[in-house]
Amino acid sequence: MALPNILTYGRIAAVPFVVGCLFWQNILGGELWLRWLALVVFIVAGVSDFLDGYFARIWGQQSSLGRMLDPIADKLLVASCLLILGAEKTIHGWSLLAAIVILCREILVSGLREYLAELRVSVPVTRLAKWKTTLQLVAVGFLICGEAGDAIVPVVTETGIALLWLSALLTLYTGWDYLQAGLHHLTQEDA
Repeated sequence: MALPNILTYGRIAAVPFVVGCLFWQNILGGELWLRWLALVVFIVAGVSDFLDGYFARIWGQQSSLGRMLDPIADKLLVASCLLILGAEKTIHGWSLLAAIVILCREILVSGLREYLAELRVSVPVTRLAKWKTTLQLVAVGFLICGEAGDAIVPVVTETGIALLWLSALLTLYTGWDYLQAGLHHLTQEDA
């Protein structure tokens, strides 16, 4: 029950709230305040991603549970938002490919980590992978704001789509890094 783990639990709890706000905004036909509410909760969840690791390091409260749950919380938040944003057509057309790249990479890396854990091989999170997560969170934040933000500044959704493509490219690069590291261990295991 250390604060870093509580922040991670909060990020997981934010997922159904953010998705629910976006779902109901779409069902109710344009209640833009629900998008703003989803954005506020999403931003708080995103900031908690930074804070949980920060507090765990400075207070010496790093735990196996925290190391396991932190990336899961990130993936749940990003993946669920990408899915609802695709369903409600904020992400559509060719931009769906960027979302698919992100989702496929996350599944690939999770499976690779699980397999390597059986071999007692740890694949640490790189600094670039942390930047990838940050860029994904920023892109998704712009897309959550979507039409509500476009009513104030008409380029919010387009900015979110551009950032989504950038994060997809970074996602591919970091996924390739993890795959290379994992394949190295897999080939050693087979030999």
